[in-house]
Amino acid sequence: MQMKHIVFLTGAGMSAESGIGTFRDNGGLWEQYNVMDVASIEGWHKNPSMVQKFYNERRKQLKETKPNDGHKLVAEFENKFKVTVITQNVDDLHERAKSSHVVHLHGELTKACNENKTEIIDIGYRSIEMDERAKDGSKLRPFIVWFGEAVPLIEKAARLIANADIIVIIGTSMQVYPAAGLINYAKKDSSLFLIDPNDVERYLPRVEIIKEKASVGIRILKEKLFSCS
Repeated sequence: MQMKHIVFLTGAGMSAESGIGTFRDNGGLWEQYNVMDVASIEGWHKNPSMVQKFYNERRKQLKETKPNDGHKLVAEFENKFKVTVITQNVDDLHERAKSSHVVHLHGELTKACNENKTEIIDIGYRSIEMDERAKDGSKLRPFIVWFGEAVPLIEKAARLIANADIIVIIGTSMQVYPAAGLINYAKKDSSLFLIDPNDVERYLPRVEIIKEKASVGIRILKEKLFSCS
């Protein structure tokens, strides 16, 4: 019998229990930083030293951060299902929790690239120095998809969603496009779940909502789906 394909679409709320600040909650990063200053291509061109410092701090924090129970539970679904994780997060916590197939829509903190993203290198959790250069002589920059840049993996993500039997949205407001549009590619007979302790303003038809934080909601879903498989 062929295993059902489950796609997890995860956002900032997925990593919140690990201590990584979200941007939409009180005390989140966007209260400390202007989003366009540190997460846009215009911000990079305007003040690259500030942007570099921001992501160096995020990388330093990530080194000391561990996957939470939610990340580990997502990985456990591989025991019963074919699993793909599509994440808007730039951390590596899904991988460290042993998820095998992770698609990072918005880039990865542990990688750097040249200005046009044709050269990508693993840097782990170290800082990028301001005078560091890529092989082509351009500034070495965080491998992050900023506002104002294309999302190269969005078409791959859409294909994965279109072929999924079960789609689980975790910890994302479904407000940031193009990622928010991925749900529109779901098959009519696919099962849809949303796990989030917050109210999601966007109307999502035929979605079963589990209003809990990630670790609690995924455990509830696991009990539900594992008993049916």
